[in-house]
Amino acid sequence: MLIIQLLFVHQVNIVILIPLNTTKPTMTYGIDDNIRHIKQPIAISNWLHFVAFLVFIMVVVGGITRLTESGLSITEWKLITGALLPLSEAAWLSEFEKYKQIPEYIQINGPAGMTLVDFKFIYFWEWIHRLWGRLIGLAFALPFAWFAFKRAIPQGYGLRLTILLVLGGMQGVIGWWMVTSGLTQRTDVSHFRLATHLLTALLILGALFWTALDLRQLASGQSRKSKLTIFGLLVFVILFVQLLFGAYTAGLNAGYVSNTWPLMYGSLIPSVIDWSGNLWTQLNNDPIVIHFIHRSWAWVTVTFLIVLAWRIRVQSAKASIAIHSAYIAQMLLGIATVLTGVNIYFAVLHQAVGALVVISTTWGVHLLGRYTADVCRAGGEQAARVPVALAE
Repeated sequence: MLIIQLLFVHQVNIVILIPLNTTKPTMTYGIDDNIRHIKQPIAISNWLHFVAFLVFIMVVVGGITRLTESGLSITEWKLITGALLPLSEAAWLSEFEKYKQIPEYIQINGPAGMTLVDFKFIYFWEWIHRLWGRLIGLAFALPFAWFAFKRAIPQGYGLRLTILLVLGGMQGVIGWWMVTSGLTQRTDVSHFRLATHLLTALLILGALFWTALDLRQLASGQSRKSKLTIFGLLVFVILFVQLLFGAYTAGLNAGYVSNTWPLMYGSLIPSVIDWSGNLWTQLNNDPIVIHFIHRSWAWVTVTFLIVLAWRIRVQSAKASIAIHSAYIAQMLLGIATVLTGVNIYFAVLHQAVGALVVISTTWGVHLLGRYTADVCRAGGEQAARVPVALAE
């Protein structure tokens, strides 16, 4: 029997068996699932990129909800029936009456003369924010269940995707936990809970993007996942601090305390800050200190992002450009937000581009870790060849 074996891309073997006693060849395919193993990670990666896009939109809508003071307009959490807007005038009046019982209306919006029309506006933004969260949950859970049912999830990724699913569910709980802080005694939500809500959203966004990149590596034949390097971890920590103070700035309306730049109250270091007090309390509660830290720590963050972009420029010029573009746009929007007294358009864009900074930084750190993993693998292969060479 004559055997002809052809080797194609992705190690797909096509074996042609030609019996010597016949002129009509019979063909069989030794494909060993390589094509399927390539398509599955790509499909899951595309799905995760789509969910990450939905989360990005959610961050933007969340910024609009906060800036329009809409977050406390819905005073109940109804998982199923809450997905619908009030369907009648009586239903709208009922929701308005519930809102009238909380401090925000009693102390602020009521004396300001809020009408039902005004209430419908803020109700809409909180409703769309919650509805979008439900859609994200479905967009993740249903395909995840399908991939799991089809046994299409590559080995080592099932737990990670499950953790992302749990984080998404927790985010809904955190959101309601945040809202409850403003329903009884406060006229707004706790800035600590708001920071937890926002940072969890950005964590999910970064984790989705990182996992999608890992899966693309797997599809390209690289089984080793990208490693989080020490420098990459440092960049993430520095960025986390900046995002934390950005969330505090939003939660305490600290953006309004100064509308000048680069000086703040006439100097680089505001003289109005009393540094003799409890520093921990000031860092977490003083709007002026928090505003000052947020605009100052930005320079530290930018410095490390510049270094990150420089270190990955050879691996991916696109990723390097994305990092530079994101932090430059973010700084310009931050300055514009301050100078305009927190103009809502600049403020929303500032939050949106902040999410893009997270994505581009995740991309850069992933590339850095991918290079480290490749170096480790190359070193291991070289070390494995040494005994063979010695034996020869």
